[in-house]
Amino acid sequence: QLQASGGGLVQAGGSLRLSCAASGRTFSSYGMGWFRQGPGKEREFVSAISWNGVVTYYADSVKGRFTISRDNAKNTFYLQMNSLKPEDTAVYYCARKYGTNWYSILQYDYWGQGTLVTVSS
Repeated sequence: QLQASGGGLVQAGGSLRLSCAASGRTFSSYGMGWFRQGPGKEREFVSAISWNGVVTYYADSVKGRFTISRDNAKNTFYLQMNSLKPEDTAVYYCARKYGTNWYSILQYDYWGQGTLVTVSS
């Protein structure tokens, strides 16, 4: 199971850090990712990280502002979000990757419940 937390209301230009805690012993074997779904929009890729944290991926819209990381000892991975914009408002979901395409929602099998991020202008 995956449990996302850390969402909230923040002003534009502010920061939030999302966390996703995983249960089970195999967390460190999998790549993990963050997706988001804004109002009236489809769920979209935000960022992903390899099993050992060495390789990371970002959507162009968040590159340079968001940083993904993980702590395998704590079975947790994170999304540090800086310079937030109103268009970042969405429910953010964490997920476990099982397929080969880092960017495709179809390549992720287990999903957290989502945490709401609201950025006011």
